[in-house]
Amino acid sequence: MRVPLTFLAASLLLANAGHASATNTRIPDATVKAAEQLRDKALTDDTGYKIVTSLTTEVGPRIAGGVNDARGRAWAIAKFKELGYDKVYTEAVTYPLWQRRSEHGAIVAPFPQPLALTALGFSAGTPQGGLTAEVVKFDSLDALKAADPASVKGKIVYIGFRMTRQKDGHDYGMGSAIRTGGPAIASSKGAAAFILRSAGTDANSRTPHTGVTIFKDPTQAIPAAALSNPDADQLERVLGYGKPVSVKLDLDCGIVGTFTGANVIGEITGRKHPEQIVDIGGHLDSWDLGTGAIDDGAGVAIAMAAGKLIQDMPQRPDRTVRVIAFANEEMGLYGGIAYAKKHASEVAKHQLGTESDFGSGPVWRMSASVKPEARAAIAQIAGVLAPLGVAYDENRPGGGGSDLSQMHGKGMAALSLTQDGTMYFDYHHNANDTLDKIDPRELAQNVAVYAAFAYMAADAKGDFGSAPDAFNKDGAGE
Repeated sequence: MRVPLTFLAASLLLANAGHASATNTRIPDATVKAAEQLRDKALTDDTGYKIVTSLTTEVGPRIAGGVNDARGRAWAIAKFKELGYDKVYTEAVTYPLWQRRSEHGAIVAPFPQPLALTALGFSAGTPQGGLTAEVVKFDSLDALKAADPASVKGKIVYIGFRMTRQKDGHDYGMGSAIRTGGPAIASSKGAAAFILRSAGTDANSRTPHTGVTIFKDPTQAIPAAALSNPDADQLERVLGYGKPVSVKLDLDCGIVGTFTGANVIGEITGRKHPEQIVDIGGHLDSWDLGTGAIDDGAGVAIAMAAGKLIQDMPQRPDRTVRVIAFANEEMGLYGGIAYAKKHASEVAKHQLGTESDFGSGPVWRMSASVKPEARAAIAQIAGVLAPLGVAYDENRPGGGGSDLSQMHGKGMAALSLTQDGTMYFDYHHNANDTLDKIDPRELAQNVAVYAAFAYMAADAKGDFGSAPDAFNKDGAGE
């Protein structure tokens, strides 16, 4: 019999609608309600603050491979067990061992005076007795790239980019690019050393900010250091006299071999699908100048506390919540790279993930990289987070945070939970990164965000699109 076209079209629409509903990811109403209760409980819970207090007090600074590296790992293992995690284990991470022993700097001429500075990670040391050379100033990284090597050879290169406070911290993109890339460019042009204005926003504090620099060939490393903002101002004033300016650097630092640390992992086992994972975490290492409170003791505490609160729920979610305290993020994402390499073959099992590594300011924005069929579920998560002041930006991709960006690169669906970083770069990588910079109420808001999202993701019906190479640079799958 001949079927009327209108009837056939209607039948196809119904069939397609039924297929879409079957494949769309959705979070059950009961799970949403439970997540709302979890969110509200977390806002008045001090577990996260107790954790970061314990880490910064009992361990202190945790430079990768340093004297507190093993103590930090032992602390993390013990803390996961104390919190009642079902499974606690480590995965080895190996990396170059760089040490800072001492550092001094001074303007030698025309107006002799000391400079407050700090060596950058992977900086070479100066010869015994120090290194003195004329300073040549560049206004930008591009200007250095374009410079005639003859104008640079044998001199100390200086770049003075000034960061400003921004809610999303976007000035750090240029500040970190100068710090990571500038020394290698200067070295390729024959420079004796490299100094920069610190990648930080504390304009009135003589606390220089350290951070990693990158030499693809370690044999080409040169001494590299960051000046505090007031000392950079002073150097620029001296340069403004138009006379040759000489600076002496005396840096005792460098790579002394390799070191094997570990990612420390705790799991809350899923009720129905324990092999499927929702990943959250922070990095356990820190720089050595402060106590690593905002970078990234806060992130470790947020993730650990979120997992603990999920464990305490009347009913476990269907999937496992995995909390990773990553090793050596600061010197080049070594923990994240090792984790992604080890787990790449099972990326489809890693449902959704993100890392907290931007201090303890309140989360104000969420974005996601998921398959289109999971967007409704992300909107459900956004609805639960909205009362916490978190806005959902549907047009912005999610990256997974620093270390988990590596797993995202393998194909894991990812969120970005952006914190208020207005003040973050006042303290980032310097001696003022201490516990007093953390507001317990703001930290609790972060824990509430992470606990609610992770619980909902772990109990969702359907997946978020994780698959090998699912989220490439062209935005496929988003």
